[in-house]
Amino acid sequence: MPAALNNNIRIFTGNSTRELAHKICDHLSLPLGEAIVSTFSDGEIRVEIVDNVRGRDVFLIQSTCPPTNHNLMELLLMIDAVKRASARRITAVIPYFGYA
Repeated sequence: MPAALNNNIRIFTGNSTRELAHKICDHLSLPLGEAIVSTFSDGEIRVEIVDNVRGRDVFLIQSTCPPTNHNLMELLLMIDAVKRASARRITAVIPYFGYA
């Protein structure tokens, strides 16, 4: 992949598809972006995007398999986090979409 394209793409994953995200990144020869996706003791989800995404194309890989509501909420909070961090374009890659 050309270096210019490599610098403009960031790939992140939630907790439901880590293995798939690693395989995709290996295939594309891109690093998996660093994000902290965890759960507070009261059950609320915490998302922190560590990598700089300003002006970049961001791909979020997350299935909504069981626990469906939790995984969907992770995805929505990741979308919000990268949007607030000024990502140029956000693409959600959802291999399994519950409620469909």
